[in-house]
Amino acid sequence: MTAPHSPLLISNVRLPDGRASAVSIADGRIAALGSDVAAPAGATVEDGGGALLLPGFVEGHTHIDKSNWGRPWYRNEVGPLLTDRINNEREWRKTSGHDAGAQSLAVSRAFIAAGTTRMRTHVDVDTDAGLRYLDGVLATRRTLADVLDMQIVAFPQSGMLIRPGTVELLSRALDAGADVLGALDPALIDGDPVASLNATFELAERHRKPIDIHLHEPGDVGAFTFRLLLDRVEALSMQGQVVVSHAFCLGALPERERDALLDRIARLDVRLLTSAPPSRPVPPLTVCRDKGITIFGGNDGIRDTWAPYGVPDMLERAMLIGMRFDLRRDDAVAIAFDCVSDAGARGCGFADYGMHVGARADLVLVDAESIAHAVVARPVRKLVVSNGRVVARNGAFIGA
Repeated sequence: MTAPHSPLLISNVRLPDGRASAVSIADGRIAALGSDVAAPAGATVEDGGGALLLPGFVEGHTHIDKSNWGRPWYRNEVGPLLTDRINNEREWRKTSGHDAGAQSLAVSRAFIAAGTTRMRTHVDVDTDAGLRYLDGVLATRRTLADVLDMQIVAFPQSGMLIRPGTVELLSRALDAGADVLGALDPALIDGDPVASLNATFELAERHRKPIDIHLHEPGDVGAFTFRLLLDRVEALSMQGQVVVSHAFCLGALPERERDALLDRIARLDVRLLTSAPPSRPVPPLTVCRDKGITIFGGNDGIRDTWAPYGVPDMLERAMLIGMRFDLRRDDAVAIAFDCVSDAGARGCGFADYGMHVGARADLVLVDAESIAHAVVARPVRKLVVSNGRVVARNGAFIGA
């Protein structure tokens, strides 16, 4: 990110614990936070009007390159298989005039207006499109560099080994600016989990990049792949550098087998991402947290050819996480919010996150009594600050 705006003071706000407060921002960071904070010299002053102060939200897993957000309705008549969706999407993107640059910019601005200041997005890299979609998202990242911290995952949506030349394209994508190496269902898509995972880890090690693998594989197949993955994390000392997205198998295994796998996941600091879909088994949120596993949240697709659902609003995703895991008490609903805030920052490795002195000034004001109330009511974001700049007001993007 480039240099932030001039100093800023946000007065008359409430912290999540109920305390009245003000926050002083200088050089893009929180300089002071408390009840007796004075405005620094030359500061712009914003009256928070008694609103609840929250940290900027974290989108841990989305696909902004393929979103249809803001475009005419896409009529979904796709078959039920994962391969049906992959093949249909690849053909549609080639023939529809869909522009990854324009669409990623539109949906990113909507994310910012709703309070998201950090994002991890997967971008398709395949032998049909080459790096075209990556180029579009890289342009969006440059445009929004002052107001959105974006990690890009080079993602082989159509498979890796089954499409010769994809490994080389992924390598080029990492050289071109992708931050993370993606992977997809080594057994059910690539057909050879050992060779597929070997290729993935070799590429990540060569480029010194972390890994984010989509693991949709169910039950015993998914558990087998997961164990192979953990073997490689341990052998290569990649603790803290691997995210397993979806991990549906962890919601379908017998409890004893599941817990043994979760214990190893915790020991190797492999992080888990869930969109908390209602139609699939999912990793058990509270069990994972109790074992010390970082599990965080993301929208996955937003209005794309895979599904018509999803909106660029992390409070809504937190609400859906709360509903999926039957979180009812206020302190439990706050766990759902943690999945799109602190846990999301840890899971993706975003630095300097949070509401404390020295953290980057990414803040959201909402008219709500508590975190739980904000998740359930999802009020219009009164003010969004990113990197010390006011970037959205009353739900409208105004930054960059």
